[in-house]
Amino acid sequence: MPIQETEVLVVGAGQAGVAMSEHLGARGIPHIVLEKDRVAERWRTGRWDSLVANGPAWHDRFPNMTFDGIGPDAFAPKDNVAEYFDAYAKKFNAPIQCGVEVVSVRRNTNKPGFHVETTAGPIKARYVVAATGPFQRPVIPAVVPHTEAFQQIHSSSYKNPGQLPEGTVMVIGAGSSGVQIAEELRSSGREVILSVGPHDRPPRQYRGKDFCWWLGVLDKWSAVAPPKGAEHVTIAVSGANGGNTVDFRALAASGMKLVGRTEAYTGGALRFAPDLARNIANGDANYLSVLEEADAYITRNGLDFPEEPEAHVIAEDPKDLTDPTLELDLEAAGVTTIIWATGFAVDYSWLPSTVVDERGRPVHQRGVSPESGVYFLGLPWQSHRGSSFIWGVWHDAKYVAEQITIQRGYLEHATDAPLDAAATLDPAISLDLKENAAVPQTV
Repeated sequence: MPIQETEVLVVGAGQAGVAMSEHLGARGIPHIVLEKDRVAERWRTGRWDSLVANGPAWHDRFPNMTFDGIGPDAFAPKDNVAEYFDAYAKKFNAPIQCGVEVVSVRRNTNKPGFHVETTAGPIKARYVVAATGPFQRPVIPAVVPHTEAFQQIHSSSYKNPGQLPEGTVMVIGAGSSGVQIAEELRSSGREVILSVGPHDRPPRQYRGKDFCWWLGVLDKWSAVAPPKGAEHVTIAVSGANGGNTVDFRALAASGMKLVGRTEAYTGGALRFAPDLARNIANGDANYLSVLEEADAYITRNGLDFPEEPEAHVIAEDPKDLTDPTLELDLEAAGVTTIIWATGFAVDYSWLPSTVVDERGRPVHQRGVSPESGVYFLGLPWQSHRGSSFIWGVWHDAKYVAEQITIQRGYLEHATDAPLDAAATLDPAISLDLKENAAVPQTV
């Protein structure tokens, strides 16, 4: 079988792979993008039917194209997001090959570059960009044995209330996915129990501006690492139903039962940590701190924004907080389905072992791995807080493309080829590299 050759191989054609292709193409760098399914497949089939983007359309997009047929303050449905990336890739003729999965990437011996095995045959590449993102392997903690009678699914397998058997639904995890799924199920008439762990709870809107805008003007998107101890704290925010602030007290008032973090399962009963009140109080503190900073910003800048004193009012604690349930017999509670909104693990087993730590997580500095020639893209906190958003991955891709450009310049110089400063070793890019040399390693 003939071997394909390319300078850069990008693995994955979601938002990260499409952004990477745009920046490589703009620099005239030959590359191929491989996608095992379709462009933006996870947006198409890896999420529930009613999912919308968590950021408004004016903000949660690439800089060079707006959403077609969606107002700037609306939240794009998942299918529109997938179509957006497909159209964006076609806009600049991204060299994407769909239906091709990468099996392994191994460094060549005594010559530069990598040998890449794929389901469509081998490829030789000088550089490899892993743009598969963080949502690769659904995680269901080994708490409730799968031999029990309850149906157990991950949030990535949930589509709509109609797919579930009759009965009460237990949702474990109260980040964006867990809250939205629980709210949808409750609105459909289901009895729902929601297990709430530590979380941040920003206001969806305040004084006429979306929280994405507030995080921008308050310079919070540029944070390069989460606060100490908050690395795994989820964000309870939603664009569903036009975008409303997540309010756990309101969910309890709607009839949803709240419990603390799920700890163990014994004899048909789930046990919960006595932390529900603390988790919600900490979420409230996060919410109020954003309001206070926003108020100070408005005053400092003399802005004429509408007052919103009611946003500062926190309702009384419901009974679930004052008299928490620490153990629940699932059969007695009528539970027939458990949905685990407990996140994902990465799978980079196809890459050289030198680019991951002992738990298989990528080791990198702003996407640059310790294995020369291997890069990552699409990771949470890859360079800053905004890396998880569509616009953030576009800017991270620009940085990774710059690093590849720098390496190309050095290699061209080594072979005595003419060095085109505009296309290879741009002094401004070199300066940017030096300025960012002190950024801590991310794992």
